[in-house]
Amino acid sequence: MIRTLADIPARLIATGRRYRFAIICGSDTSTLQAALRAVSAGFGHIIFFGHTEAVAQALADAGPLPPDSVTLVPAADDAQAARLAVGAVRHGRADILVKGLLGTATILRAVLDKEEGLLPTGGTLTHQAVAEWPPYGKLLLCSDVAVIPFPTPQQRRVQVALAAQTCRAMGVAEPRIALIHCSETATDKFPYTIDYADIITEAQRGDYGPCIVDGPLDVRTSIEAEALRTKGIDSPLEGRADALIFPDIEAGNVFYKAVTGMMHLPNACMMAGTTHPVVLPSRGDDADTKYNSMAMAALTLAAKG
Repeated sequence: MIRTLADIPARLIATGRRYRFAIICGSDTSTLQAALRAVSAGFGHIIFFGHTEAVAQALADAGPLPPDSVTLVPAADDAQAARLAVGAVRHGRADILVKGLLGTATILRAVLDKEEGLLPTGGTLTHQAVAEWPPYGKLLLCSDVAVIPFPTPQQRRVQVALAAQTCRAMGVAEPRIALIHCSETATDKFPYTIDYADIITEAQRGDYGPCIVDGPLDVRTSIEAEALRTKGIDSPLEGRADALIFPDIEAGNVFYKAVTGMMHLPNACMMAGTTHPVVLPSRGDDADTKYNSMAMAALTLAAKG
């Protein structure tokens, strides 16, 4: 079981594989630093699409690199760079898509293109973030904090399935998944909490693979056994959730920004539901977050064999 973000590169190196990262407009300092760290760690080959003059200058300033570790692909503009990178991933010339210094809307247009994109027909694009809080003793995944405003019942089921899949990629054989609410009581005032019971039943019959799902739970009772005991709640998660599924983007985003912005917890994030991993960091994320995100994406790919 992977318990820290620093454990992930070692696991990737053990696979003996170099993962091909298609980085779109990766001329900013944090993206370049993350990419070079992936190369230095031994698990990354980087293909830069667009902004190639700036990238080439930065690479020259960085000093010698391992042979055949970096490729530059020119593009007329950001939109073409996005299309070329997505095409490379879709057609097997790269493994993982990474956003650099360009607008999110530009890359999503290419990812969601019905003919040449990376989202299967009828698929659901969602966001996953993983935070490392040392006292907890393991990584904690949360979804969705950035993409789906108000998940439909079907979208929530996809979030649960994908969260379980990513947790298993991190070595958690039977992930514990908490369906989050502001309390532990289901009520028709919040209709999604009524649906939680059906999701739990589906998990028990194996619809989402090996996992344990419970809810509604608040964040504290999801991750703190003492809070469960104090409230007299019996939960199969036992206050040791591996993943938190938030009811909407507002709750998820506030939680994520609190733990990463106020508590400064190391973290990683990626898009899920696509045919290939997509790393979609904020342009303001630092090199550590981008590097962790690239490693996390590669880990999910490694788990597929």
